Amino acid sequence: MATGKVRPRRSKGPVVAVTGAASGAGRLLAARLAGHAEVRKVVAVDGHRGDVPGVTWRVVDIRDPLLSNRLSDVDVIVHLDIEASPEADPRERRTHNVRGAQTVVMSAAAARVRRVVMVTSAMVYGAGPGNAVPLPEDAPLLAEANESIAGDFLELEDLAVQAEAAHPGLKVTVVRPAALVGPGVDTVVTRHFEAPRLLMVKGSDPAWQFCHIDDLASALETVVTQDVDGPVGVGCEGWLGPDEVVEITGKRPFELPAAVTFGMAQRLHRLGMTPAPATDLHYVAYPWAVDCARLRAAGWKPSFDNATVLLALMDETAGRHAVVGRRVGGKEATMATAAGATVAAIGAAAAIRRARRRRR
Repeated sequence: MATGKVRPRRSKGPVVAVTGAASGAGRLLAARLAGHAEVRKVVAVDGHRGDVPGVTWRVVDIRDPLLSNRLSDVDVIVHLDIEASPEADPRERRTHNVRGAQTVVMSAAAARVRRVVMVTSAMVYGAGPGNAVPLPEDAPLLAEANESIAGDFLELEDLAVQAEAAHPGLKVTVVRPAALVGPGVDTVVTRHFEAPRLLMVKGSDPAWQFCHIDDLASALETVVTQDVDGPVGVGCEGWLGPDEVVEITGKRPFELPAAVTFGMAQRLHRLGMTPAPATDLHYVAYPWAVDCARLRAAGWKPSFDNATVLLALMDETAGRHAVVGRRVGGKEATMATAAGATVAAIGAAAAIRRARRRRR
């Protein structure tokens, strides 16, 4: 066991473990909790040691069946060791995410940890033209249970429900952030803004809501220290409309009919030319903004607004280029966008011809 410089244990307050503590939101949360007066000790869990001071490091793979031995003194565990990169092999990503969450829950139950905070995503609500804006936190989960990252999050949500039924002494709280943005965050949503032009579906009215990882960390701090019950939505206040997004990014929109957009995306995915299934494009075409009522009631407020986060995203992705989620060179991206418009037009014309033949 690798141990950093740890401050003296306090007589009160929970011992909180954080998985994925070496980077991203996990690192930010571990640092916040290490300085919190109401937290007795922070246990940082990751596959390698990080640089957060004032915590106890326990270097272990979250899928290790012996993880429970490292949690014997823990009261609450926040699970943030999630793989969400579009570059990850879908099967390997799902194995990591689902088996990791299963091991965390089972180990927590075995070690008599009283609470698991499971971070999923507001993607589980699904993105659709009929969604309320914003979605209430208790809205039904309508995402498709497929190979996408949203499918992974749905499995984690199912696991959370099953865990409380199987382990009556264990409480599981799910936290669902909006589209995450911040240093090191690489998702199908962030890559949407790496394209030379912004793909939009004709007739759609997306409501863009973001969540900076700093705000996710502060929200999780509130959930842990104030025992906020779930499900818990996290995001900036309000949302941005398409015109605001175009103005902030300075990128022109590229509009196609829904059938052409998703049909073309699915064909490209089947050919192995794009990393994400067509359903992932729903999250850049339709609204899935979430209310944050439970956090508001606890007194939490985001530090960032949507416009500021989008500007930060543009700075973060400057110099990178992607088309339908696949990273490409700058010249290739421009050519792919033009080719996409041509392919879409040809596809639409072919569909019209087929429909006419069927009517005859």
